[in-house]
Amino acid sequence: MSKGAQIAVGATAVAVLLAWYGATNLEPGSTYQYYQTLDEFLAAGPGERGDSLRVHGYVADGSIERDVGGKQVFFAVQNDPPHAAVAPSGSLRVVYLGLETPDLFADGAEVVIEGRLDGEGDRAVFIAHNVLAKCPSKFEAQAPEAAEL
Repeated sequence: MSKGAQIAVGATAVAVLLAWYGATNLEPGSTYQYYQTLDEFLAAGPGERGDSLRVHGYVADGSIERDVGGKQVFFAVQNDPPHAAVAPSGSLRVVYLGLETPDLFADGAEVVIEGRLDGEGDRAVFIAHNVLAKCPSKFEAQAPEAAEL
């Protein structure tokens, strides 16, 4: 077999493997998942939400309650950080099935919750099987008032 034919066969094999990898990771239920912001999640209809969900938000101030006997943590998630000068547009009640939360989990923490929605409307509760807390950034942009000083 000539060098050109060997290169063509190798390039074709690489292209086929990359196409297969891309197709399998874009299927529903694959391990490659994005999250929705809370506003996107609340705006989506029940049929668009699916079974396995990832929602991004901030833990509402004063909402964390631990039920040690039931091995659950109750809290609320809102779209904007509590320290922002924006009134919360809506919140989502969350029940985390477990007591071991991340070290950074606290009031105002940025979180991604994984789980499913139980119920509809005002009675809707997000049943979380995983809570991921984001480390606060040390390099955030300065507020316009502070930048002028």
